[in-house]
Amino acid sequence: MAERNQDVYDSKPMRGLLAAEAQALAPELQRCAGAYALQVSAIARARPPALPMLDRWVHLHLDGNQGAGDLRMRLDEPLPFLDDAFGLVLLSHALEVASDPPFLLREAARVLAPGGILALTGMHPASGWLPWLLWRRQRGVNLESPLRIGHWLRGVELNVERVQRVGPMWPSSAVVPHHGGPLGGGYLLIARKRRLAAAPIRLRPRAIAATPVAGLAPGARRSAAA
Repeated sequence: MAERNQDVYDSKPMRGLLAAEAQALAPELQRCAGAYALQVSAIARARPPALPMLDRWVHLHLDGNQGAGDLRMRLDEPLPFLDDAFGLVLLSHALEVASDPPFLLREAARVLAPGGILALTGMHPASGWLPWLLWRRQRGVNLESPLRIGHWLRGVELNVERVQRVGPMWPSSAVVPHHGGPLGGGYLLIARKRRLAAAPIRLRPRAIAATPVAGLAPGARRSAAA
C-alpha cells in the first residue's frame, strides 16, 4: 500500500490514469499544427506527446507557488508569453494544483492562437478519486468539474468541443490503461478558441464616367453618323 504522504502524481494509480488520458487524447492532438505548443502540468516528469505537425513544446511544471521546467515563473503572475503564441495548450491536471484556476484558464486562452486547441485533463470530483485524495490527506489538490470548467471557458471565448470520462472509477495499482466509460475517474476536455471574424469594409459607391466613342461627338449616337 502506498504511503499517504507520497506525491499523488507520482503514484501507481496516477500512472494508470495518465496512460488512459494519453490514449484518449492521441486522436485529437494528432490534428494540431503550429510552431509551438505549451504544456502546463502538475506532473514533474511529464513528457508531452510527439505530434507530427507541431515543431516545439514548452513545458511548465506547477510546484507550489512556482512554475518550473523550461523556464521559471510565479503562479500569481501572467504567463510569460505573447498573445496567440501557441497552436495547442495542454493543461495536464494543472487546475488541480493552481492557486487560481480561472486565472490560469484566462492566461491559457490568451496565449492560445485563434482556432487553436486547449486540451485539459483532470480527476473527476464525482468518482472514487476524491475520497482517495482525502484518505491520503493530500493537501493543495482541488478537483473541478468539467461543467464548471466549461462555464469558465465560455467566458474567455473558447468553445467546448468534447468532454469524455477516462480511466478507472477507483484508483488502482494497475498501470494498464482503462477506457473508463461514463464512470471513469478522470476526464479530458477539448476546447477551441474562436477565430476572430474579419471586420467588413463598407465601400462608398463611385460614379464612373462613360468613355466617349472615338470619332463621335459627345452625346451623338453611332446611327446618326452613318
